[in-house]
Amino acid sequence: MNMDKKQYRKYAESRAPRSPVAKDCVKAFVFGGGICTLAQGLLWLYGDVCGMEQQNSATLVSVTLVALAVLLTGLGVFDNIAKHAGAGTLVPITGFANAVASPALDAKSEGLVLGVGAKIFTVAGPVLLYGVVSGAVWGVIYYVITLLC
Repeated sequence: MNMDKKQYRKYAESRAPRSPVAKDCVKAFVFGGGICTLAQGLLWLYGDVCGMEQQNSATLVSVTLVALAVLLTGLGVFDNIAKHAGAGTLVPITGFANAVASPALDAKSEGLVLGVGAKIFTVAGPVLLYGVVSGAVWGVIYYVITLLC
């Protein structure tokens, strides 16, 4: 069977299962909203019930969500949730925590330095790198603009 690229693409598209986009979007919205609702509940708990200042309680909410996501990743539960939730678990801070914890768990058999240390940021590393670089570039641009105005 001789096919060129165009024919093969057409054949592959006819065989590929269709993705239920609307259903996936609703699931992502519900799960992501659930995570944000949990965060808001924790903010209320830490701030109003425990009497912490707003900034401290907001920081503790982030730490709690990261710790919870790392714990669920370590137990193998986060991936099962993410299969159903899709981007709903990836967009909040929990997705970033999973992106750091998951490669570390996969590489733990290779040792702490060459395994975990070398591979912990394989997924999240580019996000951190380009986030810091773009922040620095925009900071310089802002500084130059304020000097000129």
